[in-house]
Amino acid sequence: MDLTNFRFETDSDGIATATWDMPGRSMNVITPELMAELDAIIDTVASTEAIKGCVITSGKAAFSGGADLTMLQGLRDLYVGLAKEKGEQVAMQSFFDESRKLSQLYRKLETCGKPFAAAIHGVCLGGAFELALACQYRVVSDDASTRVGLPEIKVGLFPGAGGTQRVARLLQTGDALQMMFKGEQVKALPARNTGLVHAVAARADIVQNAKDWLKANPTATAPWDQKGFKLPSNKVYSPAGMQIWPPANAIYRRETNDNYPAARAILSAVYEGLQLPIDLGLKVESRYFAKILRTKEAASMIRSLFVSMQELNKGARRPADVPPSKLKKVGVVGAGFMGAGIAYVTAQAGLEVVLVDRDQEAADKGKAYSHKLVSDQIMKGRAKTADRDALLSRITATADYAALKGCDLVVEAVFEDPKVKAEVIAKVEAAVGPKTIFGSNTSTLPITGLATTSQRPQNFIGIHFFSPVEKMLLVEVIMARKTGKKALAMALDFVRAIKKTPIVVNDTRGFYANRCVGNYLREGHLMLMEGVPPAMIEAAGKQAGMPVGPLSLNDEVAVDLAFKVLKATKVQLGDGAVDPAQEKLLSDMVEKHGRLGRKNKKGFYDYPEAGPKRLWPGLADLVGKRLAPEQVDMEELQHRLLVTQALEAARTYEEGVVTDPREADVGSIIGFGFAPYSGGTLSFIDNMGAAAFVKLCEGLAKKHGERFKPNRQLKRMAKTGESYYGAAAAKAAA
Repeated sequence: MDLTNFRFETDSDGIATATWDMPGRSMNVITPELMAELDAIIDTVASTEAIKGCVITSGKAAFSGGADLTMLQGLRDLYVGLAKEKGEQVAMQSFFDESRKLSQLYRKLETCGKPFAAAIHGVCLGGAFELALACQYRVVSDDASTRVGLPEIKVGLFPGAGGTQRVARLLQTGDALQMMFKGEQVKALPARNTGLVHAVAARADIVQNAKDWLKANPTATAPWDQKGFKLPSNKVYSPAGMQIWPPANAIYRRETNDNYPAARAILSAVYEGLQLPIDLGLKVESRYFAKILRTKEAASMIRSLFVSMQELNKGARRPADVPPSKLKKVGVVGAGFMGAGIAYVTAQAGLEVVLVDRDQEAADKGKAYSHKLVSDQIMKGRAKTADRDALLSRITATADYAALKGCDLVVEAVFEDPKVKAEVIAKVEAAVGPKTIFGSNTSTLPITGLATTSQRPQNFIGIHFFSPVEKMLLVEVIMARKTGKKALAMALDFVRAIKKTPIVVNDTRGFYANRCVGNYLREGHLMLMEGVPPAMIEAAGKQAGMPVGPLSLNDEVAVDLAFKVLKATKVQLGDGAVDPAQEKLLSDMVEKHGRLGRKNKKGFYDYPEAGPKRLWPGLADLVGKRLAPEQVDMEELQHRLLVTQALEAARTYEEGVVTDPREADVGSIIGFGFAPYSGGTLSFIDNMGAAAFVKLCEGLAKKHGERFKPNRQLKRMAKTGESYYGAAAAKAAA
């Protein structure tokens, strides 16, 4: 065999080991070349009498993250080309045949007549775990990094190489559906206890463990290939089965609002497949997989949440001519909630942190936040006491600005007041060297204005984190008018070091994410003032694909903060910049009723000590009018909530605030949860088509006001048939 991606050897007992170790890659992935080599290995094992079985393991730090999703994008392109050249029927048949090759390869491995075992360390996800599921035996290492799972749903796909059929034959049906719906990654012991894997062993022993099993079970077959096999949850049409499927369908609709075709396909593939022999079940799965792979939802989610996100994480916007930063020491000024979170993620990345506040007590309180976060991890079994000690040792809490000397980067996260920030900038610059980069974590104040107080504006940049810092993936890196390339490179290197995803935006009030989110909150406020029942507003937000409704989100970010931003906008931009109805609502909420949001347990919702939150009954009296539910068009509410955000994204793109569609889309999904199934704000427009989007905007503007009026660039695109991604690709190719 001529192998590049595997090392293949056979021991004296006749047990072969295929070590998956792709050259030039940090992680093994499934590619057409890999599939061809695995096919050759299966043939060799099956046809060589001296070989009794084969262990598949990895030569890297992890087993594999699964398939290279750009391979699946290529299949879509093949389909489009064939459809134009040879017609829809030929294209569809070819697409179906190509899309099920991996499933057929795994079934060939499973039924070749010789047993295979998977010895797994580190992550084993997606198509890689489907490979393991096709092996008759699976052993995983007891290392904390070891995870198995099928996360395809997170990029608009579902397990299409046998996952829906094999997992549903290993686990109780409800557990199998939940695992695939959530895209869960399962740790070693739970994976063994549920039956996903057979054994857990020390990392050094997993290959020998697999070999020992193969020697003891030379004629092993998969359970579903054995006579008398019974499904874990009994037959679909049985009393037990009928206790599963009606609620499963209801849960699916509740959780997805029917926005995710892949989730529906999981439900259908499992439901139909469990009524058939495994081979027919796999064919059913393949038919659904081919259908889902062609959906705009899958294409958009793969592009934004896999391809674009990887490109941004690898430095797509980093200046290529600036050498890599060697970050060792980072200062954080302001030990409040945001600053403490920034200190935590920085120390977690292995960097030294100097956490500065006005006095030692405040600085210590900020450091204590890191202690709490790691302690929570220890309680959940995800960290050890030694990990906490090591992390805390990297954080120096102090009130002395002189301790910032030697920092490569300083991030300020102090009160949102230009005067306060100016004082901090002066103190920091007096303490650090001329090469230190200064980053401001402001969420509302323009960076160019703050940089005017700096002695080194070329070293001044915005680094805007989202709350809570330890959970939110997005960081906006904001270019001020005089920000230099070295500052941009350092900021992006820092974001990469702390394992966040950066988008680079140009300076403006509210930057990118807050402008879009602000529109979402405002639309919810205006709906409420129109008399739309608040429960319908919240339901419309979730049905549209947002993680929470606008009123709930406002409670989380604080109602008084929204009011403060509105007042600041009015002062700086004039009365016409704010909506009087929204101003009245927020003024009444904050100043008359003291309802500040979740933080004081009183906002648009009440937050009782016991029981779930509930909408504040006083909203009806506050607004003074209420539309009857049957007068409300739910589809229009959904359009308003999504269009207001997408339209604001289009405006920022026209203004040059966001300059790359990838950043607009990725930032919208991971920054403020914009309908992930759409692929992001600009993909939402591209998928609808600029002409249709402009028509929708114009209809909403006629009924609800000028805020829905489409911008000039969108109108031009509607006439020319342009798209954001099409124009970006043409520009890149020019």
